[in-house]
Amino acid sequence: MTDYCVTCGGDQVHRRLDRKEEDWLKERLGRAGVGEFWLCVNVLDPDTGRQCRNLRTGFNKKPFAAPIKAPVLE
Repeated sequence: MTDYCVTCGGDQVHRRLDRKEEDWLKERLGRAGVGEFWLCVNVLDPDTGRQCRNLRTGFNKKPFAAPIKAPVLE
C-alpha cells in the first residue's frame, strides 16, 4: 500500500506488520489487536538499508501524538 508518512513527509510504501511486530505493538500499546496498523518501509539510508518504520493506520496518518517506530526484530 502506498500512503502518506508523516515522518518521511510524502507518499511511501507501507506494509502490514509481521507476527513479531504485531506482538511487540500489542505489548507496547496494551491492546489485544493491532491489525489496522501499517509500517512505512521507505529506505532512509541506502548504504545501510535503514527503513523509516513509522506506524500508521489505514485511515489515520498520525494515530499517536509522537510517532511510534517499530524496532527491527530478529
